[in-house]
Amino acid sequence: MTRQELLVMMRAHRFAIEASVSPTASPQAAVVGVVVTDDFELFFDTLDTTRKMRNLRRNPMIAFVIGGTVQGDERTVQYEGIADEPRGSELERLQAIYFNVFPDGPFRQAWPGLVYVRVRPSWIRFSDFNVVPPAIIELDGSQLAALL
Repeated sequence: MTRQELLVMMRAHRFAIEASVSPTASPQAAVVGVVVTDDFELFFDTLDTTRKMRNLRRNPMIAFVIGGTVQGDERTVQYEGIADEPRGSELERLQAIYFNVFPDGPFRQAWPGLVYVRVRPSWIRFSDFNVVPPAIIELDGSQLAALL
């Protein structure tokens, strides 16, 4: 799998399942609308009152599953990374990508407590069970940096 093929696969899915860690170290999951940058960053909006946002402000470690929800397509990306809240020109860059995929995004900016989250990857695993034998590729931080 090439870098471009992985980006195409990830970008084919507008929604992902995210998991964060609660203050009691319990997992908590939700579905979020995401975009994927050329550097494999994930970006989404949420409210600052959500469990995920409270969790991420305490512990920025986050995981996602992308794909695997379309019958007949058994490809998934498991993704782990570190979340932050971009500001200034970084936020504007990411919002432009996000609003292109989610044109209703600018309307949500009026919502009280709306925040934006960027996640930088530390580990990605691509699994393709559409082929025999299955294709499974894992990329850690240094391998991701080489891929970028």
